[in-house]
Amino acid sequence: MSNKLFDGIIPKEPPVHAQSDAHTVKSRLEWGEPAFTILDVRSSGTSVLETHKAYNQCHIMGAMPMPIDELVDLAQSSLQKNRDIYVYAENDQQANQAAQMLRNTGFTNVSNLRGGLAAWKAIAGPVEGTHTMTPPGADDYNVVSRIKNHLETQQKEV
Repeated sequence: MSNKLFDGIIPKEPPVHAQSDAHTVKSRLEWGEPAFTILDVRSSGTSVLETHKAYNQCHIMGAMPMPIDELVDLAQSSLQKNRDIYVYAENDQQANQAAQMLRNTGFTNVSNLRGGLAAWKAIAGPVEGTHTMTPPGADDYNVVSRIKNHLETQQKEV
């Protein structure tokens, strides 16, 4: 049932194509569109520990880690088949392979995020992980210095 009051005001979700660029996904995030998932399937081929290490260092904000060798089992147990899914990996070939694996399992709206994490960072897409943290400064652990900094900031703003 369509609500005529909002027709034409609220944009419809774009169709998911076999390949998408980082701008498309970032646009969907910025509009706050629901019902899509970003999967980080990077797998260095060594171990699950190494795969999670790469994910923990840096990944697209909100992405779920699913190593490619566990992808089908993890996706089937946690995602709906009609959910919009964007996949990125070490390279586009690996992402295409992962997307095809999901399609072969019955997932209908799967897209390879072309360029992966590098393309995402190039357009200033939000990332999270240990590399994104600002290292602590010398004053961060000194309570007296932190109070002085706070008081100076308060005086400047007044």
